[in-house]
Amino acid sequence: MIFYLSSTGNTRWAAERIAQATDDELMFIPDFSDTTAPPPLREGERIGFCFPVHAWRPPKLVRQFIEKLQLDTSGHFVYAVCTAGDTLGEAMDIMRQDLAKKGITLDAAYSLLMPNTYVGLPFFNVDKTELEHKKLEKADLKLHQEIIADIVARREGKTKLDIGRWPKINSRFLGWSFVKYMTDEPFHVSSDRCVKCGICADVCPVHDIEGGLGSEPRWKNLDGCMNCFACYHHCPQHAIEFGKLTKDKGQYFFNRRKLKS
Repeated sequence: MIFYLSSTGNTRWAAERIAQATDDELMFIPDFSDTTAPPPLREGERIGFCFPVHAWRPPKLVRQFIEKLQLDTSGHFVYAVCTAGDTLGEAMDIMRQDLAKKGITLDAAYSLLMPNTYVGLPFFNVDKTELEHKKLEKADLKLHQEIIADIVARREGKTKLDIGRWPKINSRFLGWSFVKYMTDEPFHVSSDRCVKCGICADVCPVHDIEGGLGSEPRWKNLDGCMNCFACYHHCPQHAIEFGKLTKDKGQYFFNRRKLKS
């Protein structure tokens, strides 16, 4: 069983490849609510947690899911894989601590460097084409030759993480500040470009956008928005902006360039 969260497809790609190799079932975290529990585990089934890194921390939706999770993992191999556009800081340590509070111990943990998706601050933008391709090529090799091989063999104690030079500063100060002041208020749509296709509302993992086919999107200003920018990146008209911080910036989702070529 593989629990995963993905907004622009990087983590979904990794989770799908692992599922193909292990024959484990994929479980999309946003599909779980207070009344929805995961199915019973098969004997000896591997348990995976795949998530993107948000501001050097696990996304708050993932942490909320773990907080409510009731799962007896004794006798099961448990691993986690995170994806990040750069270093991950203490994101995996935080994940490990959250799981430990629920009686779940990680047997292995990995990180994958993937194309950058965060565009909500000055100087943050998607990667140039050449760098994007290099990241994807290296990630594919690492995922299949190292990570999947370890998971299939149930190798315990494996930890292959790129935490960076200042993990505590990034995760505890910058990351904490990011989460504390996170909001959807800067999001808006340019009416002259919006074609009312409803894609933004469909791809939002926390259902924070009102709208749909035939309607312009409106953000609900609730507490759920993770600033994952799924709405921004998937908009086919590039009609969504985040204040003035996304002006003239690019878009990315997994395989986007292939689909456009």
